[in-house]
Amino acid sequence: MPENLTIISVGGSLIVPDKVDTVFLKSFKDLIIKFIKKGKRFIIVCGGGRTARNYQEAARNLGNLRKNDIDWLGIFGTIINANLLRAVFYKFSHPKVISNPSEKIDFKEKILIASGWKPGFSTDYGTVLLTKKFKTKRIVNLTNIDYVYNKDPKKFTNAKPIEKISWTDFRRLLPRKWRPGLNSPFDPVASKEAEKAGIEVVILNGKKIKNLENYLLGKKFFGTIIK
Repeated sequence: MPENLTIISVGGSLIVPDKVDTVFLKSFKDLIIKFIKKGKRFIIVCGGGRTARNYQEAARNLGNLRKNDIDWLGIFGTIINANLLRAVFYKFSHPKVISNPSEKIDFKEKILIASGWKPGFSTDYGTVLLTKKFKTKRIVNLTNIDYVYNKDPKKFTNAKPIEKISWTDFRRLLPRKWRPGLNSPFDPVASKEAEKAGIEVVILNGKKIKNLENYLLGKKFFGTIIK
């Protein structure tokens, strides 16, 4: 397992919560470059965020559109975000954004940026495929929540944060099927594949940059470990 390679999935809610969050992107950029200078390499997979959801919601409101067409709108949102990050990291990044995780990928640069792939496959699933391809066993999943909770904290005031959970128990918290635009800490199809491959996923709040730094340094951090 390449110890110097870290795979990070950056939720679209961090990149484009409403409009492009340049404050988050600047702090994320500075942190990643800091670790690059220590010899680390990264694969960064980008979600679609509000850009993707705006188009998907508009499509749904305009009539009975095909599921694949709605899915493609979300994928193009991830491609826009991925190209933004590729530009941000241009000094260190592979020149091509990877959309197909099953293709032959040979990168010597410090950073590889990836986007969504095709209908039926979320960026979570693509991240799992890349993790398997590069023979690593851990994914850092950055989102806008501190923990996975036992129920939706926006709806239930008694929702409890979970620090560690098995894949079996985690999957019980999820919908059984994935759909385009599904808002979940890690989607059900990707979760099943990660469990099968023995991959650990760590859910962290990407806005808490110091906490992410602590995790990357192997120090105490807060978040949810799924394994």
